[in-house]
Amino acid sequence: MHPALIQHADFLLRGGRAGVLLVHGLAGTPADLRFVGRGLNRAGFTVYGLQLAGHGGSPAELIKTGWHDWMQSVREGADRLRREVDQLFVAGLSMGAVLALRLAMERPQWVDGLGLYGSTFMLDGWSVPRSARLSVALPLLCGLGLFRTRAWTGRFPYGLKDERVRLRIVGTPQAGHAVAGFTTPWQALGEFHKLARHVRPYLADVRAPSLIMHAADDDIASVRNVRLIQQHVTGPTETVLLNDSYHLITEDGERDKVIARSADFFTRVLAASPMRVAHRRTGAAIPAM
Repeated sequence: MHPALIQHADFLLRGGRAGVLLVHGLAGTPADLRFVGRGLNRAGFTVYGLQLAGHGGSPAELIKTGWHDWMQSVREGADRLRREVDQLFVAGLSMGAVLALRLAMERPQWVDGLGLYGSTFMLDGWSVPRSARLSVALPLLCGLGLFRTRAWTGRFPYGLKDERVRLRIVGTPQAGHAVAGFTTPWQALGEFHKLARHVRPYLADVRAPSLIMHAADDDIASVRNVRLIQQHVTGPTETVLLNDSYHLITEDGERDKVIARSADFFTRVLAASPMRVAHRRTGAAIPAM
């Protein structure tokens, strides 16, 4: 990748010895989680918002990467943050939540808890066009060399219910948020579906406590995605459905609730096991794939 084509927007906010790794979604940037990151930092956490491989540039740069590259970014980000902290939480938005779950499967000794925001295994929300709903077939079609130049362009309401927030983000391209452009190459969507297929069969291997936060009326990913996680992970879960937000809950009008509930959840997990270390964790890790 030519360095000039990628704008790096990852951020590190130093705080206490408990850390939160923030993972953005497909075609997103760390800016989508910066507000939550600042709030968690004010609550005393060290926060690292990572940037996934291929993101932060043009669609052409994104399609040079795939889900294995994005997962490697998460591993490297977690490893970097672990050098700064004693306990590690991983919180992801949309596809970032799926990547967070995957890390908890691969490296159970690393992850003390999860924050799953707008978790997306299925693009089944009410604003998703039929072409995107059928994108589950893209891994096969793109593997045949088809649709490499096609892209899905987001449509109103762009994952945002709060009109003021939508106007600020969608109407201000320089803001650096994914939703400002909201164009996702079909090939990248195909890689997203591959990731989902690799994670779903192993959800039972997630033993870390999980906070699941989701919009009740999510326009991109319905609450079926929440039920999938609740029914299959073996670790304890706590679910919060937000009634005045759409998909991008870390940006929308209830983002303060996301911060407050996350800080409270992570703090309670720490209080329950303040001296948790790697060799005290049980359960075998599945190999990186």
